[in-house]
This record gives sequence, structure tokens and C-alpha cells, in this order.
Amino acid sequence: MVKYGHRGYGHDIGLIVHISGSSSLSPDPNAKVQVCTVEEVIKMGADAVSMHINVGSETETDQLEQLGKISRDCTEWGMPLLTMMYPRGKKITNPHDPVNVAHAARIGAELGADVVKTVYTGDPDSFRDVVRGCPVPVVIAGGPKTSTDLELLEMIDGAMEAGARGAAIGRNVFQHKDPVRLTRAICEIVHHRRPVEEALEQLN
Repeated sequence: MVKYGHRGYGHDIGLIVHISGSSSLSPDPNAKVQVCTVEEVIKMGADAVSMHINVGSETETDQLEQLGKISRDCTEWGMPLLTMMYPRGKKITNPHDPVNVAHAARIGAELGADVVKTVYTGDPDSFRDVVRGCPVPVVIAGGPKTSTDLELLEMIDGAMEAGARGAAIGRNVFQHKDPVRLTRAICEIVHHRRPVEEALEQLN
């Protein structure tokens, strides 16, 4: 659940529909394209729209143009917008570089995102700069499968310490042996700011 929005929604957001995509079989998997409209998302009964932008990709200009249009449509229809803003492309040697991550996050906010999802930079100090530079709430992506539960929870804890508003975790939850218990552990950190050690108790 997400509760936020600089457009002044102030209500809980439940179902978020993602409206951009690409294929791992594509010559350029970083080239995200719009696959449905805000109007179609509304007809599905969604509460918010999600869009993925790869800053630094060869099709960055097209993706940013799409984001601008979707942002305008969301404003017109009163739909909250979450943007996934990742530094990815041939010139991006380190996708976790704090300067690049902060740049990508700020672009999302400038183009109308209500919430920005981006990668964690690796430590609270550098990620704090990302959060400070983004005028809308920031949540972190789960990233690749972590080696241990402790590694995942420490990443989430570090992001929250830096000022993140939450975490959007995919494979690290879905591929876990006990997704329910892991979700509870994550909630202990995100919603109750329990220490990692206490959160780990949910998995015992």
C-alpha cells in the first residue's frame, strides 16, 4: 500500500497497474514502451499508474516523452503516478552510482511522479542525498536475489534510515521459501522501524 501524492490525493493506493514494458529477448531490453493508456487502467479499476523509465538508455528521449504524456493524463484523470527511475544504458558503468541515481529520481519527480521507485545506492549516507534531492517520496527496488535474508533486510533498513518511504520488493519475496514471514519482517522495518535483528525473528 502507498499513501501519498503531491497532487493531493491523500488516500491509500491499492492496485497499481504498470503501463510500460519490454522483453529480455529484445535487441535493447532497456527500451521501455507504453503498452496501455491511463483510461484503460481506470477501466480495470486500478488506484494508480506505474511506469518504468531507463535514464541513460538509447531510447531515453522517447521514454521521457511518454512519461510526460502519461503524467499529463494522470493529472487530468486524478490518478496517482509511480515512476520506476533507473540509470541504465551503455554509458552507465555503475547503475548504483549515487549521482546517477539522484539524477534519475529527480527527473521522475520533475516530470510529475507522485512516488519514485529507484535502486539503492549501497549505504544510507549516499542514498540520503538521493532522497534529499527528490521532492516526492522515494521507495527502493528489491534488485537481484540477495544471498541471505539479513542482506535484504539490512538494505531496506539502510534505505529507511536515509529517508526512504518504503520498499518495492519482487523476486526476493516471491522466490523466498516463506514469502509471508519475509513480508512481515519487511513490515517490521518499514512500518514500525524495528531493528533488523528483531525483524529477523519473524523468520524464525
